[in-house]
Amino acid sequence: MQRFVYHKKKFEYLARTCCHITAVFPHCAILVQQNHEYLMTTVMNSLRAPTVFWRKTLTAVALAAGLTALALSVGSAKADGDEIPWSHGIAMHGAPALPADFTSLPYANPDAPKGGALTLGVQGTFDSLNSFIIQGGWTSARGMRERPFGNNIWESLLARSYAEPFSLYGLIAEQVRMPESREWIEFKLNPKAKFSDGTPVTVDDIIFSLEIIRDKGRPPYRDRYAQIAEKQVTGPNQLKLIFKNGDNRELPLLIALAPILSKKHTDAENFDKSSLTPPIGSGPYTFKEIVPGSRTVYEKNPDYWAKDLPITAGFYNFDEIRVEYYRDETTLQEAFKKGLIDALQFRDPARWATGFDFPAAKNGDVVKASVKLGIPARFQGIMFNVRQPKFADLSVRKGLRMLFDFDWVNRNLYFDLYTRTAGYWDNSILSSIGQPASDTEKALLAPFPDAVSPDVMNGTWRPANGDGSGRDRKVLRAALNEFKKAGYALEGKQLVHTATGQPLAFEIMTKNEDEEKLGLAYSRILELLGIKASIRTVDPSQFEDRRVKREFDMVFNTLTASLSPGAEQYGRWSSASADAPGSFNTSGAKSPAIDAMIDALVAARTEDEFVSAVRAFDRVLISGAYAVPLFHVSEDWFAYWKRVVPPETHSLYGHQFDTWWAAPESTN
Repeated sequence: MQRFVYHKKKFEYLARTCCHITAVFPHCAILVQQNHEYLMTTVMNSLRAPTVFWRKTLTAVALAAGLTALALSVGSAKADGDEIPWSHGIAMHGAPALPADFTSLPYANPDAPKGGALTLGVQGTFDSLNSFIIQGGWTSARGMRERPFGNNIWESLLARSYAEPFSLYGLIAEQVRMPESREWIEFKLNPKAKFSDGTPVTVDDIIFSLEIIRDKGRPPYRDRYAQIAEKQVTGPNQLKLIFKNGDNRELPLLIALAPILSKKHTDAENFDKSSLTPPIGSGPYTFKEIVPGSRTVYEKNPDYWAKDLPITAGFYNFDEIRVEYYRDETTLQEAFKKGLIDALQFRDPARWATGFDFPAAKNGDVVKASVKLGIPARFQGIMFNVRQPKFADLSVRKGLRMLFDFDWVNRNLYFDLYTRTAGYWDNSILSSIGQPASDTEKALLAPFPDAVSPDVMNGTWRPANGDGSGRDRKVLRAALNEFKKAGYALEGKQLVHTATGQPLAFEIMTKNEDEEKLGLAYSRILELLGIKASIRTVDPSQFEDRRVKREFDMVFNTLTASLSPGAEQYGRWSSASADAPGSFNTSGAKSPAIDAMIDALVAARTEDEFVSAVRAFDRVLISGAYAVPLFHVSEDWFAYWKRVVPPETHSLYGHQFDTWWAAPESTN
């Protein structure tokens, strides 16, 4: 009898298992309910009639096993995503703002006239046409694929709407789908998509693009694409990408923005080497002229495959786009005044305030315009290279951060047009400035009790600011106290480390006269505490070379900001990127707290979780004193000759030239 009690208990366990199957796979509830009674009846009958026990037992076990297999099979089908509908777009949080039948993006004019030419100017040079690799990645030609100038050569599976924090709509892929877990994403290619030579864009091209950049590209592209665990061709024009996990909820969107290369026209063997061979892309333009270091000319492809799609309506209106290169900012400004370039963005308040005293501006041929930005302020700062032993001590960095007299600089150099920068997401809901840490933030930061200063945690911290005299004694004394914590003391007219006898001295590397001017103003204040900061101005190519090789002490750096920061922060701040060749981790920051906060923000599933994670991240960066924060404006400043026309509505990010058009009279 004990044997039968044992088996009865076993079958009761089996029945409970069926109930668990029902809970996990509700679609199997009917099958389980229909056969639950049979299972238990079989057990009881077997106990009453031992002669048939094993026959009945095997039947019941087989049925239960079949039910379990069926449940798992159906569950697997569900996991494969057959029930997930295809969509015209996806968003980082929530759903895209535009419906499936949208006609154009909100900041584009679908009725914009076509034709004419646009000439733009940039400061710097170029020696490569491949921005996706380390060699030449930061000195490649402008305009091939960037927001202000347009995706003129390279396109991606989906295209971003800059009227929303982070939403993507169909381009090369006309439809997309992904599960809530974001463990995979699937694309259905537009059969009309083709490269500029007329060859179709195929699934094979997509796979090739992801793999060649994964293997030979630069961070952060390489790191993102390495997270793809499997590529499944699910149809003639369908590709499903399965990720290692769904922890990085931004990853599917970033993969959807991958540049798509032509396998046929890409030299895979030498892809990681800088080249000036004109690439073949699927974008609206092809190269008409390439003069290394001086000029690129893009020519409209009359057979551009996507010219009638809603996502491109009102974009790419010029027949020709010229990008001229100038060695310094002054020469660039003078070229604009002479009408050699059509439109120019202004970042320097001094030039914005005083740079329009020329005939064309006075008589109205040149228009001065500004647009209120809808994104967090860009972080501009003088970045410390914490790989250098002199900046390894946090107290040194805090002391140096205190010695920037913003009021003096703003009044004497910038006509009081700037606002002081404090954190990395100023002017947005993501900023921690003035906000006490929430319970969610405190929970995220709890494993790192020393990562955030108390005043940063409670929201009272602000950048130290002098009285505008350039020599505020109170600030100087506070900074000196920080240096003393690091073992420094004033000896005569030098700040010297008492243990080593070495004075505190370093170089600030600049790439133009505006940075040089600001660096000199900062160095004069440092001299008051016996700190020697030499200013070295180098040409843009040397600047990028030294920055990539980490051959600098301090350097001017600008970090763009958005309402949807995500995996790009790994490339800027993570420990793994600190020593990675070509990464954007300029400071060399290595912090477990930083790594954990980036993990938290990319894994956030709700808006509240996301905001809390970014604010906690902001607090860690501020407390780490990785840069001397400078200043920002909340507007996008630009000017243009009336022969070109901007749209009335702009994106959250300000102007972008790919939505402009030629004035009718200039095309005649």
